[in-house]
Amino acid sequence: MTTETLTVEAAPARESGARRSDWWRDAVIYQVYIRSFADSDGDGVGDLPGIRSRLPYLADLGVDALWITPFYSSPMADFGYDVADYRAVDPVFGTLDDFRALMVDAHARGLRVIVDLVPNHTSDRHVWFVEALAAPEGSAARARYIFREGRGAHGELPPNDWESVFGGPAWTRTVNPDGTAGQWYLHLFAPAQPDLNWELEEVRSEMLDVLRFWLDLGVDGFRIDVAHGMVKAPGLPDVGHADHVEMIGNAVLPFFDQDGVHEIYRAWRLLLDSYDGERIGVAEAWAPTPERLANYVRPDELHQAFNFDFLGRPFEAEALRTAIDHSLATAGSVGAPSTWVLSNHDMKRHVTRYGGGAVGLARARAAALLMLALPGSAYLYQGEELGLPEVLDIPVEFLVDPQGIQSGDPSKGRDGCRVPLPWSGVAPTYGFGPEGSEASWLPAPSSWGASSVAAESGDPDSMLELYRSALALRRELPDLGAETDETALVWLPAPDGVLAFRRGDGFVCTVNTGSSAVALPVPGALLLATTSVSITANNAELPADSAAWWRI
Repeated sequence: MTTETLTVEAAPARESGARRSDWWRDAVIYQVYIRSFADSDGDGVGDLPGIRSRLPYLADLGVDALWITPFYSSPMADFGYDVADYRAVDPVFGTLDDFRALMVDAHARGLRVIVDLVPNHTSDRHVWFVEALAAPEGSAARARYIFREGRGAHGELPPNDWESVFGGPAWTRTVNPDGTAGQWYLHLFAPAQPDLNWELEEVRSEMLDVLRFWLDLGVDGFRIDVAHGMVKAPGLPDVGHADHVEMIGNAVLPFFDQDGVHEIYRAWRLLLDSYDGERIGVAEAWAPTPERLANYVRPDELHQAFNFDFLGRPFEAEALRTAIDHSLATAGSVGAPSTWVLSNHDMKRHVTRYGGGAVGLARARAAALLMLALPGSAYLYQGEELGLPEVLDIPVEFLVDPQGIQSGDPSKGRDGCRVPLPWSGVAPTYGFGPEGSEASWLPAPSSWGASSVAAESGDPDSMLELYRSALALRRELPDLGAETDETALVWLPAPDGVLAFRRGDGFVCTVNTGSSAVALPVPGALLLATTSVSITANNAELPADSAAWWRI
């Protein structure tokens, strides 16, 4: 078989990126959950050629980059977040040449590509862990992971009280070759995802080599999964009480947000900066305070960190303003841009979180204009531009997410936000696969035909056209995007339940989170609104759950 050789060049600057070199400070980055984006071969699972075929859609939408969830070789215990080989593409997603071809096409369209990196843990099928299980206690092979003796008279109890994020204990006991019970190994997630020992220099060196491998292929950056998790407190102390998952993001735990992670990221930043094209690192980090989150984006560490504080807020003016103020202040204190995100592959879609139905959709439209008007970088999760809700009624026989299964509570699963995208047609699978294909790895609702890309394209009232218009204006208006002294956010007086702010000398955003319309002084010429706005000579009536952009 002939292998095509492809040269991957750095992504050329698109119009928005031409304003300054720090493209990541105001980039709009589109998250592609690869299994559910586009299926090229009809097997029911999205893949790299499928993404490549839909690059024109992403370029037309107006985003600057795409972040692709893991496509590495994996047994799929956690759908790619259990990596067996960090340098190989899993056959279900394509080949390494498919990835190279995607990179070439993306860069030709001015789209940068960020890949997901999973450094906290590997798959239990990774060659290192296979070697560790076969090796004796105290061996170099076992030192790459976190093996410990159990507690109790016969080692029958886990080494400490740590709980898995997916439910149950964070430890699994091994079985020795002679059939006797052996040591325990740590897995903060599923048992098939053993945690690496980041105190070992061999582990740190190996992951730097993995970074080099993908950087040499031309990737523009890395989204770092569980960026807060690699370093554990010395001695692995007990937490002291149960329900650890509820504490994530609210307290410093002995297995999360330890100060030692920052030494790792300083080394990674040096590597990223040694490549041309401004390659970036993005932390998926949960920290108990905005100040601790800002530590991940200090000038010598990573470039961005996800803003889960903003994502988790209800659609209420006071709550949103608090999150915005905290985020801008703490990120700004270390010279980093804020990031804004409404949904992702681990959270219920925000249409549903905001109340669902017509109310949830109206609020989601308003939240989109709010997010895209804020200083910094914005992340879109595939399908939010279509107004897709969470799928809450997936038949139990189709539920596959280990978080729901291991916890024993299907409502905690993430399947509902991962249902494949509807592209066209009136019946499942809505163009997700090639013509004639009838399968998708998760079933789509029978009502999604009206929310497909084809159905919403050209409809001026659709969510898709709202996103397209907002992203086009964001590129055109000099006051939007990255924060400078001239374009800093300035809050304006507003009634209760309303957010109003100015960016620069020429732009105002107003958002009504209340349940009834409010009258506001007309700030200027109406640029874009989520619904009809009644304007008289001096006043504008902003409907409930709506937002508008104005040119001063």
